[in-house]
Amino acid sequence: MKVLCNGEAQEIDPGIMVADYLGQLGLDALSLVVECDGQILTREEYSSHELKDGSVLELIRFVGGG
Repeated sequence: MKVLCNGEAQEIDPGIMVADYLGQLGLDALSLVVECDGQILTREEYSSHELKDGSVLELIRFVGGG
């Protein structure tokens, strides 16, 4: 199945949760904000929110600086 992540089409396995998808990408969920289909997810939802065919994700990473 396909999702759109930060503007790029990605092929993923059916039934995958957001947390598992982030893990496959090698991303630390604690440093990200995830928007899925126009809804910002809480970190608690990452492990229970199932991605659907055609889901649109925006992953935003916090970067510190000074």
